[in-house]
Amino acid sequence: MKKNRHAIGIILILIIACALMYLVEVYFLPTYFIKSIFKLVLFGGLPLIYYKISKDKLKKLFTMVSKKSILIHLLLGVLVYAALLAGYFILKNFIDLDNVKSQLGESLKINKDNFIFIALYISFINSLLEEFFFRGFGYLTLKKHISEGSASIISAIMFSVYHVAILNSWFSPWLFLLIIGGLFVVGLFFNWVNRKNENIYNSWFIHMFANFATNTIGLVMFGIVV
Repeated sequence: MKKNRHAIGIILILIIACALMYLVEVYFLPTYFIKSIFKLVLFGGLPLIYYKISKDKLKKLFTMVSKKSILIHLLLGVLVYAALLAGYFILKNFIDLDNVKSQLGESLKINKDNFIFIALYISFINSLLEEFFFRGFGYLTLKKHISEGSASIISAIMFSVYHVAILNSWFSPWLFLLIIGGLFVVGLFFNWVNRKNENIYNSWFIHMFANFATNTIGLVMFGIVV
């Protein structure tokens, strides 16, 4: 019964945090700085409250147990970076970068002048926050209380659904659905790479390099690099 309560609590926090972030993205339209504060409170603060009340162990999520594994996943991150850039060049005719730039400027006040700072935040801090929330809290902690497979699927669904509000107006409907489906698969993969060591470093490094790739595209979009 206690395990059931813990599982329900984790799942409710995942749903509530993602739902509130959707409302922030779609209706409040804050600057990126304000949005980041909301996200830090929801994705960081709510799980910390859970850990405080439940006595589930938090420290293990940040305990590095294998340097070899870290090196392997850093290399994998480099390959992901190259693959995403290759994918961009293959699909760039289906992506309206001018529309993306306009959306970012209107909704989040992201522009050429502040993009580099935001790109650094997204790559290093935001990626860590998402890995803590979706993989550390939403998978590694959740699977202590329900089956590993169910925890992985729930975590991956929430990870993909969270991106709906962010990506909805950026791409054509079919490409949008393809990307959301791809994010679900990525969520499953990130859970898998963390499963053995039960910390979030492996997925964080891969996520970081994936963000490096999207931010490289952003540098081109804003004309910072040609």
